[in-house]
Amino acid sequence: MNLLPFEKIERGIVTRKEAETDPSLGCKPEDRKTEEIVSYGIVNIDKPKGPTSHQVSAYVQKILNINKSGHSGTLDPAVTGVLPVALGRATRIVQTLLTAGKEYIAIMHLHKNVEEEKLKDTINKYFIGKIQQLPPLKSSVKRQLRRRTVYYLDILEIDGKDVLFKVGTEAGTYIRKLIHDVGKKLGTGAHMAELRRTKAGPFDEFTLFTLHELTDAYYFWKKESNDNFLRKVIQPVENGVKHLPKVWVFDTTVESLCHGVDLKVPGISKLNDNISKEETVAIMSLKDELVALGIAKTTSKEMIGEKGIAVQTEKVFMQPGGYRTLHQ
Repeated sequence: MNLLPFEKIERGIVTRKEAETDPSLGCKPEDRKTEEIVSYGIVNIDKPKGPTSHQVSAYVQKILNINKSGHSGTLDPAVTGVLPVALGRATRIVQTLLTAGKEYIAIMHLHKNVEEEKLKDTINKYFIGKIQQLPPLKSSVKRQLRRRTVYYLDILEIDGKDVLFKVGTEAGTYIRKLIHDVGKKLGTGAHMAELRRTKAGPFDEFTLFTLHELTDAYYFWKKESNDNFLRKVIQPVENGVKHLPKVWVFDTTVESLCHGVDLKVPGISKLNDNISKEETVAIMSLKDELVALGIAKTTSKEMIGEKGIAVQTEKVFMQPGGYRTLHQ
């Protein structure tokens, strides 16, 4: 089974100091009011052919009657599939998804017939692992050679000159250019006939909903006071950090973090193992609420200690006040 790098990592949980959370403070993500979920959640849209990713994000705003949203990585108008759209206050979570691995299903059309063995040998030799790629002319980045990683590239079916394949790549890899380069290496030429994204970080096709389904879900909530479907369509913002290592903090630590203070070791209750220095970390409450994102300043082993700065706070998501009565 092909997995993106973060999917291969099995992280255990190490308890630094046992603690209980006060049920009167904060709120478990699944218990949030529907109004809050609409303005602080993520919807995994099945992007259709036609609109740009930016237009899809704008459609989501209009459907949900909110004034802010953001998508996790551009898909060309002709490309379909996984497009997580963060809502309202959750918009900044897309930064963690932009750098996460992606998976695609594509059809490569070869301009001449190629023996299957030669095709597979060429792909395995030149297009898996570290590759050099020059972004296409129509791209949003500076056109210079870049090094990217292809984690896996599996041929699923060959029908004449059409090759159906699945590929997992580092963020920022252009599949259209990858196909062009394969054709060039084969000496036949090739172009992309079709492309669908099947994974963007922790989001995959199993949680996809169309814009029409989002519209229906919002209608049921507003017109029929039934929010069941909407609460299924919109995911908690916390699902946007499933791929990141986590540190859980005491109730007494949360309020200061909401004001941007760095997380010190004494504020930690438990944490994932195998956290590396300078790795992006999600700081969580004991109710599994996302408090903030930060950069690990020490390793997991050092975070189990007694002093020092564990995580430098970078982006605060939780609003102050939810744990104020315990602020020290």
